Amino acid sequence: MRDTFVKTLIELAKENRNIELVTGDLGFGVLKPYWESCPDQFTNAGIAEQNMTTVAAGMALEGKVVFTYSIGNFPTLRCLEQIRNDCAYHEANVKIVCVGGGFVYGSLGMSHQATEDLAIMRALPNVVVMAPGDLVEAEAATKAIAAYPGTCYLRLGRGGEKRIHDHLENFRIGKAIPVKGGERIAIFSTGAIFEEVESAYNILTEQGHHPAVYTFPTVKPIDADTIRHCAKEFNLIATCEEHNIVGGFGSAVAEVMAEMQSKRAFLLRIGMNDQYGTIVGNQKYLREQYGMSAEQIAEQIARKING
Repeated sequence: MRDTFVKTLIELAKENRNIELVTGDLGFGVLKPYWESCPDQFTNAGIAEQNMTTVAAGMALEGKVVFTYSIGNFPTLRCLEQIRNDCAYHEANVKIVCVGGGFVYGSLGMSHQATEDLAIMRALPNVVVMAPGDLVEAEAATKAIAAYPGTCYLRLGRGGEKRIHDHLENFRIGKAIPVKGGERIAIFSTGAIFEEVESAYNILTEQGHHPAVYTFPTVKPIDADTIRHCAKEFNLIATCEEHNIVGGFGSAVAEVMAEMQSKRAFLLRIGMNDQYGTIVGNQKYLREQYGMSAEQIAEQIARKING
């Protein structure tokens, strides 16, 4: 995803001289094509994410479209006050980009495991929160937030994510994307965990289930219409996220369902169960440790639908 993001941003920056990229002294191997193509639209703020964010807010308030870039929790939790006070409060045109959502940097320990970011960022007023599931969604989301006049958060994987779509038409912030039709079960996915969801879908179909599958590249504003429709049409909605289930994507879905006057579906939230990552390992290993492998997703859904 990150290479797709950089490639897309280069195209946008060449067309719009007001686009700026500010990095917190990270991503040089990946960002090199950008600064070589647009050297006057690039700033290295150093290992000072609070300053990076405040500088970005100042640029934005002077008419720039500013992307900040770092890994894991560094562009979000480390500078949360600056995002809140300097960017979101003023609806500044700042796009906060995290590369390595979830367990991408899991081998570096809990400090690098971004498992609360969706919840925290969506709690801030005036902030759009996006977590694309593949390269096609990442490209579309980058273009969408560049055109959006306000503060946005873009959560990316690192690379190697499986392609979901051949292409997307009419991509919009705030709209879910149907991937597969089905009955009784609807699986909602956000972010790079989709690769596990797709394998879980295959396991469930072999067991005689026929789930519908939706990907939600936008966590905020959540697609309430799709959620309400599915809550009426299906017996079970399962949300999958490489993130804490408290306050995250599953909670956003739950909030919509809780306010419905009548509904049919039960809700199953799959993710980290209100805990920190105390285990060190690669992304695949940590998904297995915390109940987010394809087999575990399928098992939880089958157990729920079978009563």
